[in-house]
Amino acid sequence: KPEAGAWIRFNPLDGKGVFRNMQNKKLNFAAIDIGSNAVRLLIKSVNDGDSPDKMTKTVLLRVPLRLGEEVFGTGSISGEKEKQLLRTVKAFRLLMKVYDVTAYRACATSAMRDASNGIQIARKVHNKTGIRLEIINGLEEARMVYDSHIADLLGREGHYIYVDVGGGSTEVSVISNGKLIGSNSYNIGTVRSLGGMVKLADIESLNRDLAVLAADYPDLKIIGTGGNINKLYRLKGNKNDNRLDVADLKAIYDELKALTVEERISAFRLNPDRADVIIPAAEIFLNIAERVHADSICVPTIGITDGIAHALYIRYLNDRED
Repeated sequence: KPEAGAWIRFNPLDGKGVFRNMQNKKLNFAAIDIGSNAVRLLIKSVNDGDSPDKMTKTVLLRVPLRLGEEVFGTGSISGEKEKQLLRTVKAFRLLMKVYDVTAYRACATSAMRDASNGIQIARKVHNKTGIRLEIINGLEEARMVYDSHIADLLGREGHYIYVDVGGGSTEVSVISNGKLIGSNSYNIGTVRSLGGMVKLADIESLNRDLAVLAADYPDLKIIGTGGNINKLYRLKGNKNDNRLDVADLKAIYDELKALTVEERISAFRLNPDRADVIIPAAEIFLNIAERVHADSICVPTIGITDGIAHALYIRYLNDRED
C-alpha cells in the first residue's frame, strides 16, 4: 500500500506502475496530432492539483509531412510517407520518455481517415513504436477543439462559432452562452483546396449551414484556430486582444495573394509549407465571416492539441479522486 500523498503512476509508454510521491510535482501531458498538412507534438505541464488553466506549453514540435497531398489525390499514403511518419512518431516517443509524460493521446484526422491504408499504417505505427494512433472522425475532432475550453476564456455570454481550419477539413462548433450546441465537419481544407479536390457539394453544405446559424444566432462571433489563422493574426492582428479584424484579414490576404510562394517566404518569413496553404485558409475564413456577418475573428492561438492535453489532465484529476 502506498504512503499518504503518493499515487500509482502508470507510464503510458511502458505500462508499468510505480509508487511515487507526487505532491507539488510537475506533471507533463502530451498530445500528438497527425494532420493533413503537418504532424505536431505538444507537451503541456502543470503542477499536480492546479487548475487546468494553469497548464503551460513546454514542448511544441511541428513536422510538415503533408500526408493529405497524396491522400486527397491518390486515395492512399505512399511507402515513403509511411516511413517519414514512423520516424516522426518514434522521435516523439523518445521525447515523451525524456519528459516523463504522465499520459498522452495521439489522434489522426482527415488524411488518415480518408486514406485507404490509414488503419493499416496506424497498426504498423503501434507495433513498431508502442504509440497508439486513433483515427478520429470529424465530429470528434470538433469536440476535441472545444475541449481546449475556449468558452471559459471568452466568458459565458454570447454566441460563437469555433472554426478550426486544417489541411483536410474545417470543423465548425456552435457555442451559445458557454454551452456547446453542436459541431460539424466539412471536407474543406487548405491542402485539399490547393489540389483542387474540394467538392462543390461540401462548399454548398457549409454555406447553407452558415446561413442557418446566422439567422438563429444574431451577433455571431467567430473564434478561429489553426496554424494559418494564427500566422495571419501575427502578421496583421491587434496584438493586445487576440482580435483580427476581417478588413485587416482581407488586406493581408490581398497582399499575400499578389505574391508568388517564393516571394511570400522572403517578404513575410513564412515557412515553405505555410506559404502556399495560407491563401486557401484565409479564403475559408473570409467566406465564413461574410456569411455570418462578422467583422472580426478572435484568435486565441490554441487548438486541437491543447484540447487533448487539457482533457488528459481533467481525466487524471477525476481518476485520482475515484
